[in-house]
Amino acid sequence: MIGLARLSILAASALLAGCATSATVNVSDPKAGFTAVAGRTTSVTGQQPVWIQSNAEAQAAADKVRNLVRGKTVDADLAVKVALLNNKGLQAAYADIGTSAAELWQESLPVNPSLGIGVTGGIDPVRAIESAVVANIMSAITRPRRMAVADARFRQAQLIAAEATLRLATDTRRAWINAVASNEAQGYLSKALQTADAASDLAKKLGETGAFPKTAQAREHVLYAELAGQSASARLEARNAREALNRAMGLWGADIDYKLPGSLPKLPVRGAPRRGIEAEALRNRVDLEIARLELEALALSYGLTNATRYVSDISLLAGVEVEREQEEEESGSVKTKTEVLPVIDVEFTIPIFDTGQARMRQSEMAYMRAANLLAERAVNIRSEARQAHNARQATYEIARHYRNSVVPLRTAIAEQATLTYNGMITNTFELLADTRARTDSLLQSVNAKRDFWLADAALVTAVYGGGGAPAEGGGGEATPAAASAGGGH
Repeated sequence: MIGLARLSILAASALLAGCATSATVNVSDPKAGFTAVAGRTTSVTGQQPVWIQSNAEAQAAADKVRNLVRGKTVDADLAVKVALLNNKGLQAAYADIGTSAAELWQESLPVNPSLGIGVTGGIDPVRAIESAVVANIMSAITRPRRMAVADARFRQAQLIAAEATLRLATDTRRAWINAVASNEAQGYLSKALQTADAASDLAKKLGETGAFPKTAQAREHVLYAELAGQSASARLEARNAREALNRAMGLWGADIDYKLPGSLPKLPVRGAPRRGIEAEALRNRVDLEIARLELEALALSYGLTNATRYVSDISLLAGVEVEREQEEEESGSVKTKTEVLPVIDVEFTIPIFDTGQARMRQSEMAYMRAANLLAERAVNIRSEARQAHNARQATYEIARHYRNSVVPLRTAIAEQATLTYNGMITNTFELLADTRARTDSLLQSVNAKRDFWLADAALVTAVYGGGGAPAEGGGGEATPAAASAGGGH
């Protein structure tokens, strides 16, 4: 059987110091606990969340969003700011804090006594009137423990809301990265399509004169056809990515009339590898704290079950009984006799069949389950932090390689090809092939830079929480045309 003494460590966990408790906050406040959520997330997201609870606040938020986005260029930070201000799903998550605070408030109130009045005999004359005040003794005895459980749930609700805030911020940033990258890739494919169109048209005209073989003509035509399909796919990908961003920011109607930057931000200056990434994640992961609080709440519930094992309900019936009797005397007059008697009546369930062992076993198994899940979560968090850190380092090297080596070399080749073409050394189709190869490298560079920024966002998630890492490869890619398709001329 699990001992309760070891569970007291959980109640004093320093990790939960940032959560508001019944001792530090007025739970009757409609926004009780939200200050802790805002403080926990603002330092990570860089933006201040808002809990909207009235029509006036909702209208003010809508006006602010309208001024922020309509006709404006939205960067990643602004997208996150709008999402935290305007996403209705996040507001629903904040409402759970209020529900938990109300439950804690309810548990802090003593049980209302009830008044019972009984009438014995007929209505007239009244034989006896019985009144009593009923109080639930077991409710009074278990009230401190019930409050402790509700307090743990209240702190847990704050952490769940904080995790929802972090998740929305990360999802919004990812959506913004994918949207901008899709637009940038679409732009490069549009230019490549124009080049392929010119090459196809030139090949057709040369073929009509007999100066260009049919195989070479077909090669140029199919390259144009393939690029046309890829360009259409890129346009669809860009529209889908923008809609994902709209959903994250909670925008619709005229508010979606905003602009996005033409390209992703430049790569940052490479910093030194982060040391102690695992310990940092274990200190800051919100989901790990939620699991710890779940264990604490179950431990407190287990103690509550143990307290009510044998006597599940005890009621005290205390009050007075008033009896009024009427007697007829020999003279014919009626004499009324009133007697007041104190009444104390205790009712309880005798545990003959149900001794409470089944309830205790359920509590023990629930606790053991939560303890093992907590241990698993800690192991997974260490791994996720290492994986996210390694992914960021690797994607940075790949993106920097394309930026510093591949794209400059392709650009130099294209420039030299233009010079030799002007000098009548290189023919038109060789120039176009070099241009298409450069476009291919630019598209790969865009994808590499996008993967780095997605990995950067995933590292923040791995350290602070807020959802799993994105799928491998990030968002959809606009597949570039094969550079060899235009070769051989």
